[in-house]
Amino acid sequence: MNHIFQRHCHASLPVAARGEGVYIFDQMGKSYLDASGGAAVSCLGHSHPAVKAALHEQIDQLAYAHTGFFTTEAAQNLADKLVASAPGKLEHVYFVSGGSEAVESALKLARQYFVEKGETQRSRFISRKQSYHGNTLGALSVGGNALRREPFSPLLMPVEHISACFAYHGQQASETAFEYGQRMANELEERLLEVGPETVIAFIAEPVVGATAGAVVAEEGYFKRIREICDKYGVLLILDEVMCGMGRTGTLFAHEQEGIEADMVTIAKGLGAGYQPIGAMMASAEIHNTISNGSGFFQHGHTYMGHATAVAGSLAVLNAIDQDALLPRVRVAGDLLQAKLEKRFENHAFIGDIRGRGLFRAIEIMADKEKKIPFAASTKLHTKIKAQAMELGLMCYPMPGTVDGQEGHHVLLAPPFIISDDQLDELTDKLYFSIDAITHKHYKESV
Repeated sequence: MNHIFQRHCHASLPVAARGEGVYIFDQMGKSYLDASGGAAVSCLGHSHPAVKAALHEQIDQLAYAHTGFFTTEAAQNLADKLVASAPGKLEHVYFVSGGSEAVESALKLARQYFVEKGETQRSRFISRKQSYHGNTLGALSVGGNALRREPFSPLLMPVEHISACFAYHGQQASETAFEYGQRMANELEERLLEVGPETVIAFIAEPVVGATAGAVVAEEGYFKRIREICDKYGVLLILDEVMCGMGRTGTLFAHEQEGIEADMVTIAKGLGAGYQPIGAMMASAEIHNTISNGSGFFQHGHTYMGHATAVAGSLAVLNAIDQDALLPRVRVAGDLLQAKLEKRFENHAFIGDIRGRGLFRAIEIMADKEKKIPFAASTKLHTKIKAQAMELGLMCYPMPGTVDGQEGHHVLLAPPFIISDDQLDELTDKLYFSIDAITHKHYKESV
């Protein structure tokens, strides 16, 4: 009997035994190409020698010291590296154990910032539909995915949600991509004026939307307009880069490519590349100094924050990204993956859109791609495509609810930065056979 409380109670999962490069091997010796990095985590692949060596060295010295009593050299060095690499005035780093904790930390710090400024009337957050910011109650509240929110809706704090910038489903034939992006950004100002801008703490968004919509990139100029609106009304801008950051889109911070600065940024996943659980919230000097010159104490904390082994591993991950020149490789490999997917699926009857940035790509599946009609949610294409892909030795990240949180399906791809051109071919072929087998089966059953 398996006593693990699994994500899916009736799942029968293979037992992972070892990892090497872009592959995970189960107990039976079968290999699986990790085309999703787990959940966009394993950016360096598995068993990276420099990261393993750094972890061993730190464990031999000191595995853990509570941050209420000590800091560590590894934590200081990692914070220095992140600050030196970050755009704008993100000068302070708060280390936690994962993405949801990072978002919770950002929400609470944003509120405390305004309390210490005497603006206690600010109590609202604004987010976007079809966003995802984590599974803790605060993070789930600001998230905009209907499927994940629904069971817990009575427990969630009230949050305003505006439209996502999702051109494939929202752009009108009469408007340019830029005009569409501006229209979507202006929804933020409209909502601020509806609720009273003096009551709003922050707007939170993913620079590239991850799991819930599938590698959706905002139109050029969208985030610059968002930044203008936040500045106009004194609202903080929190950018959630838990999934899309740390090199995943081709720059260390995803919002570098938007030409804007954030007040706070949340990071995780690729920050530790899966070698240890770690996340972080980065804040501007203005926010930090307001706390420092006020109460001097952020009323928040976690037992494993700043974990010595985790920060040492993360520092080794970032050093490897630099030393192995992986950011340029992400950009080149990402463009190559897009080209391979477009060529392989060019004439596929059920592929509506192929999109993304860097090694963060998605394929959206449609029952009728001309009319953009998705397969019914009841088909559960995501679970069947995942099972078919695993059978073929491919790990990918299919999700339902792409269009509106209920309807639609997509497959998210986030392979390790070290993936070779030949392995991109393997990924594309196995993904094609997985999607093709399941979509044609369901189409035949529906006619």
